[in-house]
Amino acid sequence: MDTVVLKFGGSSVADNIKLNIVADKILEFYNQNNNVIVVVSAQGKTTDGLIKEAKELSAIPDSREMDVLLSTGEQVTISKLCILLKRLGYDAISLTGWQAGIFTDSNSQEAKIECIHTERIQKELDERKIVVIAGFQGIDENGDITTLGRGGSDTTAVAIAAAIKAAHCYIFSDVDGVYTTDPNKVTIAKKLNSLSYEEMLDISNEGAKVLHNRCVEIGERFHIPIVTKSTFNNLPGSTICDKIEDTEVKSIVKNDNIILVQITSNSYRTKDFYDLYSKLVTEKNLSIMDLSNSSNHNLNVTFTIKLDQLTLLQNALDTYFPTYQVSYKNITRISIIGHGILKNHDILNKTLSVLQANNLEVTSFDVTGSKIAINFAEPLENNILEQLHNCLIS
Repeated sequence: MDTVVLKFGGSSVADNIKLNIVADKILEFYNQNNNVIVVVSAQGKTTDGLIKEAKELSAIPDSREMDVLLSTGEQVTISKLCILLKRLGYDAISLTGWQAGIFTDSNSQEAKIECIHTERIQKELDERKIVVIAGFQGIDENGDITTLGRGGSDTTAVAIAAAIKAAHCYIFSDVDGVYTTDPNKVTIAKKLNSLSYEEMLDISNEGAKVLHNRCVEIGERFHIPIVTKSTFNNLPGSTICDKIEDTEVKSIVKNDNIILVQITSNSYRTKDFYDLYSKLVTEKNLSIMDLSNSSNHNLNVTFTIKLDQLTLLQNALDTYFPTYQVSYKNITRISIIGHGILKNHDILNKTLSVLQANNLEVTSFDVTGSKIAINFAEPLENNILEQLHNCLIS
């Protein structure tokens, strides 16, 4: 008997009608003689609502208490889903992250899973129960509730699949797979049947809201096939698995939620750069990209950061470096992703031709084995994305 893990996102469980659709999906797997573990997110926009309410009380809410608050959303979902499954005549049990044995480090709101004690989960499976687990959360060594960051339920699901040695991990949402680009921006986007962990990780890291990047890392490490599917239809999804040996563009990601930061000061010591980097990255755990140090007699550092970390960055700079001059600018980053594209000069030449034809100012151009990442001086319209898609993806 195989064990499968099914994860359902917030849009899939948004209300009682959708919970009934989710229950049907679960029972389809269960009645095929599988052990079924279900991981769920909070319903709809519950997490956003909780964050908004907390910020009405404090501009910078305490991190530990935010973990306690935000973990409640998933608890509502697991209890409601189990109430429904039991009414349908199936034995189910809800488990919070800590009841499921998910232990994390103590990094509030961005905790990482350190281990999963599977005894409780396995005991319930042995009794043929459907085990419904709250995603996005765990417990640290102090017994404090922790959360894994936005999108963390994906990571919960794949980590449990690895710990329990599941045959597959299915990620259900309101989209039916991974696309060559955002179908909301480019109508001719195509669904991918399969792609490698490396490609999917690049897509996630570059801002596509398909899978939590850490769940892909876990899938690759433990060779867990991840299948992304729609909750609301039965179409084939996209499978993320081991490396696929080809040299073609799989996906193009346009990220408009990127901020270019420039930090300057009238004086400069070599120590200033190291202090800046240490405080922002090591202590505050900010994800700084495209770092450039042009300092000589004056401090002059530039980097990019995701929009959702801007407030944390501003607070850190105000606290540690109040005398520095800081400027912020919205830019666009486009990433062209596909295993082995570094070896295909035709891809690079076609990319450059599109940029040149549109007279676009590029501030950085980074090419790796599976990605071409381009930062532009200004925000771009979606027609550039469509031009690149037409040129690079057949």
